[in-house]
Amino acid sequence: MSVRTKITELLGIRLPIIQGGLAYLAYAELAAAVSNAGGLGQISTASFHDREELRKEIRKAKNMTSKPFGVNFPIGHSPRPVQEMLETAQEEGVKVFSFTGGNPEPYLRMLDGTGAVKLVLVASVRQAQKAESLGADVVMAVGQEGGGHIGRDDTGTMVLIPRVVDSVSIPVVAAGGITDGRGLMAALALGAEGIEMGTRFIAVKECVQAHPNYVRAILQGTETDTLVIKRSIGTPGRVVRTPFAQRILDTETAGGGFEALRDLISGERNRKFIHEGDDAEGFGWAGQGIGLIRELLSVRELFDRIEREAAEIAAKWSGQAMVGGNLP
Repeated sequence: MSVRTKITELLGIRLPIIQGGLAYLAYAELAAAVSNAGGLGQISTASFHDREELRKEIRKAKNMTSKPFGVNFPIGHSPRPVQEMLETAQEEGVKVFSFTGGNPEPYLRMLDGTGAVKLVLVASVRQAQKAESLGADVVMAVGQEGGGHIGRDDTGTMVLIPRVVDSVSIPVVAAGGITDGRGLMAALALGAEGIEMGTRFIAVKECVQAHPNYVRAILQGTETDTLVIKRSIGTPGRVVRTPFAQRILDTETAGGGFEALRDLISGERNRKFIHEGDDAEGFGWAGQGIGLIRELLSVRELFDRIEREAAEIAAKWSGQAMVGGNLP
């Protein structure tokens, strides 16, 4: 099934599917697999200690795919200055840049006039309008179902996406709880031009850095097996339910402030679970979409399934339109 939208045209991809940034997991293998399958893969700068490590990974991805891929910049969570990493990506010819978790203004300004495509993750109408005013080409709007950092307003994807679509003139990509062809078609019906998936791309064979315990927690979990941590310090994020995640939440409930949480929410604690599989000493981001993920697939198998599901829904809609006459 061919799905052409403003996003496929803008990014030069076959399907309007973007792989999330996935700190410490989004390396060349995953990015190339997603791009080769028809979507937009991404490499996360959070995974690298210096610009030369990033340069090496970008070159590795280029050797694995001839398709477009992007670089994600989780502002405030990069081990090196964002400007330095951004310059490196530009030097290596990257044309798609996404920004999450902070103020993207200075970096959007750096890209003005370069022909680069600039994507910004938002969680509210206000943030989307601000990103557009700063020069973003695309906003990726994440509902509260999503994994990782989410908005403070607890707005679900079904409401947030049409609200954002109605509030900006640039293309909107839907994120949060989307894992399959049903989610893709729902997002398009809401007015989005594509989807971003994060959690679904952890449970694929090419996400080689994800520890089997982390993947198992996603495959075996239900929609109720996540927790929102860091709400007390104003940066809520959704994680898979583990003993350590519960410890973080208990610390917050007991009134522990940032200093009490500093070590518990660090990147080291994140890697302790997602890389080493230690759920008693670390945590891992995951959205409520884990309730819809039951198989470890290759990216190609996942995309084939999404396309098949989307085609079945399109055919169903077409049939209903012909019989009932109440659908476009």
